[in-house]
This record gives sequence, structure tokens and C-alpha cells, in this order.
Amino acid sequence: MATFATFRDFYPFYLGEHSDVRCRRLHFAGSVLVLLAIALAVTTDTWAWLWLAPVGGYGFAWIGHFVFEKNRPATFQHPLYSLMGDWAMFWDILRGRVTLR
Repeated sequence: MATFATFRDFYPFYLGEHSDVRCRRLHFAGSVLVLLAIALAVTTDTWAWLWLAPVGGYGFAWIGHFVFEKNRPATFQHPLYSLMGDWAMFWDILRGRVTLR
């Protein structure tokens, strides 16, 4: 796997690894679950909800990669940039820059 000097260099590669819309949908759903788990933990003062954050976030994303994309998640080689890419893509989906269709 290539090395990247900056996140700006990495992000186009990251988007290319998510060309299947079903993978992007699963990433989006996982990110929503992460936000919900954090919100539940904070609003209910029940920190056990936080275990759902990585399970939902990574679980949904990895299913998308292994089942639909047929590739290996970038998390394994670029964990920080991959996490940043998840949230950049989530934001780009919300703004309509990346499609779920």
C-alpha cells in the first residue's frame, strides 16, 4: 500500500476504496451509530453505551469492504488517515459531495 505525506493526498485514495455505494452506505450507517452511542452515553450517563461506537463504526465499515468492495480496509495500513477519511466522507455525504446512490 502506498504512503501518503498528507491527508489531502490520502483522501482521493480513500474515496477510491469506497466506490461501491453499498460500502459507502454501511460506512455512513456505522458513523451514525457511533454518534448515537456517544450521545446515549453522554445523555444517560451510562458509559457502557460507548462499546457500541467501535463495534458499529468498524463493524459496518468492514462488512462493506469484505462483502461488497472486496478489498482490505485502509484502517490496517493507515489507521489515523482512515479514521479522518471516515468522518470526511460522512461530512461530504451530508453536504451532497459524495452520493449514496
